Amino acid sequence: MNLVIDIGNSSAKIGYFGADSSHTVYKRVDSSELPAIATEIKPDFILISSVTGDAETWKEALSDITSDIWILNSQLPLPFNNYYKTPHTLGTDRIAAVAGAQALYPQQSCLIIDAGTCIKYEWLENGIDYRGGSISPGLHMRFQAMHTFTRKLPLLEPEQEVFLTGTTTQEAIQSGVIKGMTAEIEGIIEQYKQQYSVSNVIICGGDAHFFERQLKTPIFVVSELVLIGLNHILNYTIDTLKR
Repeated sequence: MNLVIDIGNSSAKIGYFGADSSHTVYKRVDSSELPAIATEIKPDFILISSVTGDAETWKEALSDITSDIWILNSQLPLPFNNYYKTPHTLGTDRIAAVAGAQALYPQQSCLIIDAGTCIKYEWLENGIDYRGGSISPGLHMRFQAMHTFTRKLPLLEPEQEVFLTGTTTQEAIQSGVIKGMTAEIEGIIEQYKQQYSVSNVIICGGDAHFFERQLKTPIFVVSELVLIGLNHILNYTIDTLKR
């Protein structure tokens, strides 16, 4: 039994995976809740991914459960070739998303889009070569930025029904943020299709389902892609150590 932990900027999620890759997911878990959950699950192996720098705290909380605990970093073996020029600066959530695409679509070229706090684009070529990607502000960050860096613009929540031409300030903000971000995503997808042979476009992250309804381009929504990727990396690590 594998336990994987994804600590993001706004929340943490954990998933436990059986030998047949069946899994159960807990969302928005606090570190204080983790020992009780892990004790009930009784995992054999654990992998922790954190973008906030507190992975050691979570590891310490689980030290009585099993000694086979790893923290995802640039030193851990990966199941794909990493051509990122500064691997030590590469976010572990980005690594895990790429691994998730590899696990689900082996030997296929995938564009992975993680629509979370930031929106991240990752390019996995032929299912084995990670070439890098790009990062831009996420949906809620754009609304927050417009409110924070102006004197009068209100802080809004995204709406599904948006007019191209807003007739109020609120409508104009919704149009600019949502249609602008949708155009960005579709434009990036089109650029990749022009430059590479793209087999799959996969979207994950907290805002994945929101943009599933906005985008015209065919995409696969995989909500738990990062957790699937962490489990894939954990299995690869275990197999590597057994060699």
